[in-house]
Amino acid sequence: MAAVSRVAARPSRRGLLRGGGALALSAAGGPVLAGCGAGAADGVDADGRVVLEMWHGQADTAAAVVKRLVADFERAHPHIRVDLGGGVLSDAMLQKVTAALAAGAYPDIAYIFGSDLASVARSPQVVDLTDQVSSGPTPWKNYWAPAREAVTLNGRVRAAPAVVDSLAVVCNVRLFRDAGVPLPRAGWTWEEFVATARRLTQPARGRFGTGWPGVGDEDTVWRLWPMIWDLGGEVIAEDGRHIGFADTGVRALEVVQALARDRSVYIDPKTGSEQLYQVFQSGRMAMVATGPWQLPDIRQAGVEYQVVPLPSFSGRPVTISGPDTWTVFDNGGARVAAARTFVSWLTQPAQDARWDVEAGSLPLSRRSQALPGWQHHAADTEGLPVFTRALETARVRPVHPAYPQISQALGQAIVAVLLGRKSPTEALRACAAEANAALIIPR
Repeated sequence: MAAVSRVAARPSRRGLLRGGGALALSAAGGPVLAGCGAGAADGVDADGRVVLEMWHGQADTAAAVVKRLVADFERAHPHIRVDLGGGVLSDAMLQKVTAALAAGAYPDIAYIFGSDLASVARSPQVVDLTDQVSSGPTPWKNYWAPAREAVTLNGRVRAAPAVVDSLAVVCNVRLFRDAGVPLPRAGWTWEEFVATARRLTQPARGRFGTGWPGVGDEDTVWRLWPMIWDLGGEVIAEDGRHIGFADTGVRALEVVQALARDRSVYIDPKTGSEQLYQVFQSGRMAMVATGPWQLPDIRQAGVEYQVVPLPSFSGRPVTISGPDTWTVFDNGGARVAAARTFVSWLTQPAQDARWDVEAGSLPLSRRSQALPGWQHHAADTEGLPVFTRALETARVRPVHPAYPQISQALGQAIVAVLLGRKSPTEALRACAAEANAALIIPR
């Protein structure tokens, strides 16, 4: 997000978080710094409550769920008030938080994309949560590996996982049936994906085999990493000074090139991929690689669908998870302790399962997955278990400060191939030059 905007699209695709044990507010001490405007002196209102400012980044359904969760938390914790604000969706949160840190007026908690965490965590105002997760009521290793890895930087936990997801392929059953094409099964290959997209493309009827974001953003990029990993590549080479996909990236881009050559791919020219999903939901696209956040809209559109794992080159299961985070900032001891308490409560199985069901995410931990509420929801939602099973083998992008530059360079390469402007070799060569330069800059 993984990654991409998933508050607008998932509802920003990715929603909330997970931490450790609640800390007693009485343990907080020392002077309290003025924060970003919770409206109370020293973070305490006239009723003696500690006031937290939370920039949740969510929209529509997800925002409504956050509000209900906060209301429940405040009833259970009358000495803490959580003010929801920030005024921006998650896509713009990095810029908003970066400016706030520079101005010295930042929130207590903010929704930060996992791919942006390394950049934000360079600030000394980001609270280290390692001790919290190690002593939390849900064992840290009970969380899915992608959720843990996405918030860990240099061996320290720098945020709490907020949302976990995975990529799979959603197929329009009717289009497959009408074309006489069998639905794919687990273990299929990218060669089969390309051939299937070709067979299901009908230009005269405005139908496409599949789609791909075409603006060069993270939504464009993160779909390619599973191919690169499956081929043995890495985002960053072992030496830390070069990309690790100079060769495997070319082979992955050849898949993109084949789709573009066959004219079987709808290229979405706008940020957010909303047009891509509208084409699928209107019955004019046979397959779309997406996450669980899209299932509610697909169901509402009345599409008969089936979910299958991503194809691979090797036959082994491989996908990507794009967890996002709740990042805690230091506005003084009382507010840090209150923020830890809130994050811990919010990410425990009862609240996590509720968030997952109501806002469209996957359980952050196996304990959340085991709750009856999630089990019933998964049983009633076609394809949802495919996304959850994928978490067992999903990988995440590295938490590295140069990742945004690497992503930008690869995004430009993908778009160049999609639009036929460069060959995979030419596009990857340009990507490597830009990305390698970002890796050698001291950070």
